[in-house]
Amino acid sequence: MPGENLSRDEARERAALLSVDGYDVSLDLRSAVIGDGDPKGGAPRTFRSVTTIRFRCNEPGASSFADLVAPSVTSVSLNGRDLDPGQVFDGSRILLEDLAGENELVVDAQCAYSRTGEGLHRFVDPEDGEVYLYTQYEPADSRRVFANFEQPDLKAPYRFEVRAPEGWTVWSNGAGELADGVWKFAETKPISTYITCVVAGPYHYATDSYTRTFEDGSKLEIPLGALCRKGLAPHFDADDVFLITKQGLDFFHDHFDYPYPFGKYDQAFVPEYNLGAMENPGLVTFREEYIFRGKVTQASYEARANVILHEMAHMWFGDLVTMEWWDDLWLKESFADFMGTFGAVGATRFTDAWITFANRRKAWAYRADQLPSTHPVTADIHDLEDAKLNFDGITYAKGASVLKQLVAYVGQDAFLEGARRYFKRHAYGNTRLGDLLSVLGETSGRDMSAWARAWLQTAGVNSLTPQVLLDPAGRVAELAVVQEAPESHPEERPHRIAVGLYRRTPEGALERYARVETDVDGPRTVVADLAGAEAPELVLVNDDDLTYCKIRFDDTSLATLREHLGALTDPLARALCWSALWNLTRDALLPARDFVDLVLRFAGRESDIGVLQMLHAWAHSALVHYVAPEWRATGGELLAEGALRELRTAEPGSEHQLAWARFFATAAHSEPDLKLLTDLLDGTSTIDGLDVDQELRWAFLEPLAAHGVADESVLAAELARDDTASGKRHQVRCLAARPSAAVKAQAWAQVVESDALSNALVEATIAGFDQPSQRELAAPYAQKYFAAIERVWRERSIQIGMDVVRGLFPALQDRPETLAATDAWLQAHREAAPALRRLVLEARDDLARALRAQECDATADGV
Repeated sequence: MPGENLSRDEARERAALLSVDGYDVSLDLRSAVIGDGDPKGGAPRTFRSVTTIRFRCNEPGASSFADLVAPSVTSVSLNGRDLDPGQVFDGSRILLEDLAGENELVVDAQCAYSRTGEGLHRFVDPEDGEVYLYTQYEPADSRRVFANFEQPDLKAPYRFEVRAPEGWTVWSNGAGELADGVWKFAETKPISTYITCVVAGPYHYATDSYTRTFEDGSKLEIPLGALCRKGLAPHFDADDVFLITKQGLDFFHDHFDYPYPFGKYDQAFVPEYNLGAMENPGLVTFREEYIFRGKVTQASYEARANVILHEMAHMWFGDLVTMEWWDDLWLKESFADFMGTFGAVGATRFTDAWITFANRRKAWAYRADQLPSTHPVTADIHDLEDAKLNFDGITYAKGASVLKQLVAYVGQDAFLEGARRYFKRHAYGNTRLGDLLSVLGETSGRDMSAWARAWLQTAGVNSLTPQVLLDPAGRVAELAVVQEAPESHPEERPHRIAVGLYRRTPEGALERYARVETDVDGPRTVVADLAGAEAPELVLVNDDDLTYCKIRFDDTSLATLREHLGALTDPLARALCWSALWNLTRDALLPARDFVDLVLRFAGRESDIGVLQMLHAWAHSALVHYVAPEWRATGGELLAEGALRELRTAEPGSEHQLAWARFFATAAHSEPDLKLLTDLLDGTSTIDGLDVDQELRWAFLEPLAAHGVADESVLAAELARDDTASGKRHQVRCLAARPSAAVKAQAWAQVVESDALSNALVEATIAGFDQPSQRELAAPYAQKYFAAIERVWRERSIQIGMDVVRGLFPALQDRPETLAATDAWLQAHREAAPALRRLVLEARDDLARALRAQECDATADGV
């Protein structure tokens, strides 16, 4: 990987020297289906890639380089002069010397198909043997498919042509047609390398169209397409995808005042995808898990709608206007993350999406912002490896939260007018932070520099805690908000917040009776407008979730939540309280068993299905990582009993019943629990309204495999029943979950010692390997992990390296000895790749946090 890295300084130097007029890229993909199996002797399966780049150099005679990662180069021609590939190509760069003012570079290469989801990924469907291809490039993998200048600020138009096997369809960013056996695509607008795209294969393809008439009478027509593997076509609800797409296009046209600029709008749901989705203009790619093979809750449909709208927002924030370098990745990702929820609430049936944002999305941000690797929203990205790791909770969820705060700060109208000016001023160009701040300053009349310094250029999360003093009559004499910042990041920020006061009604409901919006700045702010109010039972200092902070509670409020959390009627307020309680648990301020108890007592009354599923995940994490080890067995029994109780009492056929069924499977461990799962699978037991479809069958089989009830023959039989790509991934995960030393050794070897598995099967194997009930079985691999990770990072792709380093860290060996071993590795490997050290430091921090939480829980008297 280091040889494929590109530094920010190198990119800036090249951008100052070169400008690109256009690319012609010709790919021959017929080799994707030629021959049986993969080439012998470890040689990669390759395809021919011929690239012509027309570019200018403002210092004739200077030298530079083009990017290409390929097994071999057949020929290189610069300005009609043939160059020796052996002399100018080193495996990742092509040396370009003695450049003219105007240049033409032609590179004929053999590029490799990918099995890791990077570059041109080749997938063979086990169900029917069909081959499917798609590209994924961000941040810098287009150079695995064609020669280029791989950095976001060297934009250019592209013309693609593709030769494909007979019977295939090929898609790219522009509209295409098949002529004389070659798919030729319309030239794109000037775009960055990382958002070019090709999808090819016998995909199922559905079509629709979108029409928009503007106030000046002009009309915009956008052809719509949606595609997936043939095997998923029976499950593909393309009509709903098109519905969200049209609603999103209407919403963004209403608010952005800039017509969608990229012609058609295809959306491809592709196999073995590493990301959620990618904003390639005209051809957005998604992971195919967004096509639901079984019954799912509305939270899953909301998540898909959010991703569709997130990627659509990128057509403006990211594709039309692109950050200059990955330092300003937030200029696209933070905005898209915010706009995904903003659009879902404003345009679709998911009008409660801000609740999901407050409860689920912000949890990702809070965790990332407390890691040792936290960084400002505007990051300091030295190179491509840094960039790869910065697609994180800071860049996405904290950035989106900060934008939500910005809307409260400058007003929605000024915010959107700023966006409109930004698009028109910088269309098809590249920007930095200052470019956005200048238009927001124009539209809001505010000095944005101080706000940016506080919110975009510093790291860490503040905590806001209410202080309530009552007068002799029992009314509020003074209510203040105390702001704290961690020692590592001591920045106190200006917050625009709403403070809500809650009391129980005579009927027992916990409802808000007073609310004030105010600015909090500095260590202590008095909220004067609440003086004289009736004494509250609960003070919520970030009511309506206007700012980004950790909410704390005064003693009265916390006591109220312990007894009456389920009586809180407002779903957003309830979600905020749950999130705050989880942060208290993670911060070792609330015993983890207390959080488990709150879930057991009140989660069954949770109306928002997304919040309920988040509570299930948090309760599981609390049991696995945060409770004292001696209480795990008790806690496990309580969770399993509570989940089964809620499963049996949930409304038959409801999404709540389905959520509790999945959680019960996660918690099941006793012989009666496992017997019930077995009986539900074979039909000897039923629960009224619960449809045990194929996806739920696999959810039940994993705990059965992990506890030794479902053996290899049972899993093979289930794969025969579900002989699909999805079924194979499930089977691989379940196989690795079995409680056997031999199984663990095989799984470890398949992931760490071999590169035979695809990215999706690596992910599945890792997911099955580390089971909470098998801590002793996994213990020998802690030492092996530290011995292997530097080699894995050096030899494997960055995506697989990330999966292995994150996924196989011995987190379940939660003892001081593991912490010491981690510190010893970090001490001994100070010169290791910074991105690798970052991953290990993050895992170490999670482990240290778990140990602190366990110590807190051990002091609890129980509940």
